[in-house]
Amino acid sequence: MDALALEHVCHAFDEVLAVNDLSLTVGEGQLVCLLGPSGCGKTTALRVAAGLERLQKGRVLMDGRVMADGDRDVPPEARSVGLVFQDYSLFPHLSVLDNVAFGLRDLSSEARRKRALEVLEQVGMAARAGGYPHTLSGGQQQRVALARALAPRPRVMLLDEPFSGLDSSLRHQIRDDTLHVLKESGTATLMVTHDPEEAMFMADKVALMRDGAAVQQGTPGELYFSPHDAFVASFFGEVNRLDGRIEAGHVPTPLGQICAPDLPEGAEVEILIRPEALRLDPQPRGPSQGGGAEPAPGVARVLAARVLGRSSLIHLSLPDRSGPDLHLHARVPGRFLPSEDQAMGIHLDPSQAFVFLKAG
Repeated sequence: MDALALEHVCHAFDEVLAVNDLSLTVGEGQLVCLLGPSGCGKTTALRVAAGLERLQKGRVLMDGRVMADGDRDVPPEARSVGLVFQDYSLFPHLSVLDNVAFGLRDLSSEARRKRALEVLEQVGMAARAGGYPHTLSGGQQQRVALARALAPRPRVMLLDEPFSGLDSSLRHQIRDDTLHVLKESGTATLMVTHDPEEAMFMADKVALMRDGAAVQQGTPGELYFSPHDAFVASFFGEVNRLDGRIEAGHVPTPLGQICAPDLPEGAEVEILIRPEALRLDPQPRGPSQGGGAEPAPGVARVLAARVLGRSSLIHLSLPDRSGPDLHLHARVPGRFLPSEDQAMGIHLDPSQAFVFLKAG
């Protein structure tokens, strides 16, 4: 049975439809990410699940029990949800220990203290139990907020952009720690983020939203390697864009034929190619490459090369017989810095080239 289910949820603010027929499930111990650009409705959907926004249409269920529908609306405090918001919302006048123990009102004083220390130990903050929020770094405050949400042993955790206020290096460490804590606790989790890398790192399942609707749901690998449309493909990182036309189930391009068997003959299409799909090999200029000093098809000229840490980004100019030269980006693991104007052979990994009908 799913720990949390949203069924055909709709929610509007005046004339603006913020959530449009959204259905998703979060299974036992599963971490699901609501992903999308700002204003797509993901935070509204989270607030509806928490009971912080009154349901307007659809159903919210936990463990098969209706939390909200057209007839009932269980308040947030009765839904067994833990909440971690972007600003953490710690009480400044309470110690770390008292912040975590705040929601444990049904326990004795000693039991509250014991449980609070237990979850603080779990998130690596037991040594700061006597401190106050203003003495903590952003990462430490995030850990305390997570401990406070976990302390009552909620059935479902709801996280709204919990790492967005942290700097890049700290964010990577804190989200890694958070993932392990959530998996160890076995708590079903629904998390909102606008960062595709974060969603892929954290999630068992991703629901990518646009204009209030989920355009694709699946594992991170399914969304990355089998996107339903150009929006999904491009949301997960930079892509090279080419135009083309279907000819006998293929699209001729300067990078070779790309298979597109399910699209109608003669249809105009756009091809999206991930930079890592382009493999580069050094190639000399000259007559052996097709005559003259110009590179032959499949051979490009290096415009610039930059190291980006774990990879190198190569800017390329590739001749296109049907129009101006194509400006392409290739991403290569490690340090790879060919010289400017160097000729490079390009080999395409077709599994990372996606063909879609042109919009409009």
